[in-house]
Amino acid sequence: MERVRFIEHQSRRLLLLDFSRCSAEKVLQIIEDAEKVIRVQPPRSLLTLTDVTGTRYNLEVTQAMKEFTHANKPHVRAAAVVGIDGLKKIVYEAVMRFSGRKVPVFPDIETAKDWLVAQ
Repeated sequence: MERVRFIEHQSRRLLLLDFSRCSAEKVLQIIEDAEKVIRVQPPRSLLTLTDVTGTRYNLEVTQAMKEFTHANKPHVRAAAVVGIDGLKKIVYEAVMRFSGRKVPVFPDIETAKDWLVAQ
């Protein structure tokens, strides 16, 4: 589960969901790993950072991301995402609509981390 791990930033604990440069099959595996960690956390306790830089998507991944993001909503206080570009913007918008969440997009991980710890 090295792609789903807690990291520290400014003495705050963030959950990193690292989907960067993954195949569609690997994304599905990471979602399963992340569900095991997220769903045992107290309500509104998590600050999550999702990196989708260079990630491959297909219809199955898009649907899985929608369901994953929606189901995690009760456990997440604040979330940020990096790596949204090109066609991933369409997938991102579909996931946001389905999940009823508004996860801000940041240009890089450091900016996202700084924003998360301020929440």
